[in-house]
Amino acid sequence: MDNIEKRLTEERRRLNTIAAPEELEARLRSALDGAAPARTKRISVVWRAAAAAILLIVIFGYNYNAFAFYGKKLLGFDELISSTLQELNDQEMGQLVDRKATLSDGTELTINGIMTDANQLIMYYTLANPKGIDNWSDPPFKPSKITGFLTNSHLESGVSQPNEDQTEVKGTITFEPVSPFAKKLTLHYFEPGENNQLIDHTLSFAYDPNQAMQTEVKQSIGKKAQVDKGTINFQSITATPTMTMIEGSLNVDNFDRLPRALDGIELIANGVPVEMTGSGHGSSIRGRKFDLRYNPLPKPLKSLELVMKEFAGYQQLDQRLPLASAGEEPFTLEGKELWVKIVTVTAQGVEITIATEEDVLLDGVSIETQGETISLRTTVGQIETKLEDGTFLKERTLLFDSQAKPEYLRIKGMHYMKEYNVVVDIPID
Repeated sequence: MDNIEKRLTEERRRLNTIAAPEELEARLRSALDGAAPARTKRISVVWRAAAAAILLIVIFGYNYNAFAFYGKKLLGFDELISSTLQELNDQEMGQLVDRKATLSDGTELTINGIMTDANQLIMYYTLANPKGIDNWSDPPFKPSKITGFLTNSHLESGVSQPNEDQTEVKGTITFEPVSPFAKKLTLHYFEPGENNQLIDHTLSFAYDPNQAMQTEVKQSIGKKAQVDKGTINFQSITATPTMTMIEGSLNVDNFDRLPRALDGIELIANGVPVEMTGSGHGSSIRGRKFDLRYNPLPKPLKSLELVMKEFAGYQQLDQRLPLASAGEEPFTLEGKELWVKIVTVTAQGVEITIATEEDVLLDGVSIETQGETISLRTTVGQIETKLEDGTFLKERTLLFDSQAKPEYLRIKGMHYMKEYNVVVDIPID
C-alpha cells in the first residue's frame, strides 16, 4: 500500500508539470471563457476526473500520450479529396502530424496529417518554396513506402495541386494499411541526386492506432464464379469509413489479354450500385490476387451483393473474311463488328489496318494468299477513335511477312468483355 501511495504522489507531481499543446489550450480557454458561470464548477470536476483517469492509465501501464492527437480539420485540401474524405475531414477524423523536413532545393516538406483504417493510410502533405516549385507535377519528393512495427506499407496512389504562383503544392498519398500495433511510423522518400541517382530519406512521426477509424464490415465471402477461361474466387470484404474493398484470387487464362477485365464487377448495397474507385491485381507464389475498391457502404446497411455483369470471355470463331470487300461494311464476329480499312503490300510485308470495339482482341490471326497461310508477325500503331454515338473503336495495323496480296483474313477466336450477370450474395452479420 505504501508503494501505491508513493507512486500516486509521484504521479501527482508529474501531472502538475504536464502542459497541453498550445492550440488545445487555446481552444479549451476559449470554451471556458464563453461558458456560463454556473457551469464553472462542473468543468472543474471534469478536469479532476480527467486527471484521475490519466493517473490510472499511467499506473496500469497504458502508455499512449493522452495529448498526442486530437481532432482537427485539415485545411487547404478541399479540392483534392473526394466527398467521402471531405466529410470525414469535416468530422475531424484525421490525426495531426505536422512534421517537417527541408529538401535539397530548399523546398519545405510538411506532413500535415493522416487518416488511417483497415484498408489504407491517407497522408496529407504540403510542399512550400518561396522561390517557386517549377516542375510541381514531378517534384523533388518521391515517396515510396511507410514502415513501422509490423508495417511495410507501399505507396498506392497520389494526387497534388499547386497554388496560383506555384510556391506551394498540396497533395495526398495513399499507402497500404499500417499495423494497429505501430506507435511510430516512418515515411521513406527519394530525392534526385547527381548522375540521375536517387537519394533515400526518411521522416518519422508518432502514431496513435487508437485514433484509426473503425472497421464497419469485415467478413469472408468464400464464393466462386466460373468464366470461359477459368475461375474467380471472391474471398473477403472489408468496409471502412474511407472505402470498401473486395479481395480475391483468380485463375483465368486470358485475364491479361484485356486491360480492364475487373471493371464489370459491381457492388450493390441496398439495391443501389456503389461507385467503383479502382482495382488492382498481381501475381504471387499462391497465384494471382486481385482487389476491387468501392466507395464506403451506406448506413443503415440492409443488403449487399456482388454482380459480375461482365468479365473476360472467349469466343471460338474460325472465320475467313474476304478482303476483296475491305472498307465497305464491317464484318460481324458473334455480335462484335470488325472494320477492314486498308490492305497494302509494302517492302516490309502485308499491312492490314483494322478497327474493332475497344474490348475486342483477336486470336489466331493469319492471312491466306494463293495456297499459302501466313501467321501474324506483329501489331503496330494502335489508336482510339470515338464514333458519333459515343462508341470507342480501337484501330491498329496487322503486319504479315508476305509480298503477295492476301485474299482472306482468317481469325480463329476473340477475347472480349462477355456478359455473365453472376450474382454473389454477401450475408450481413
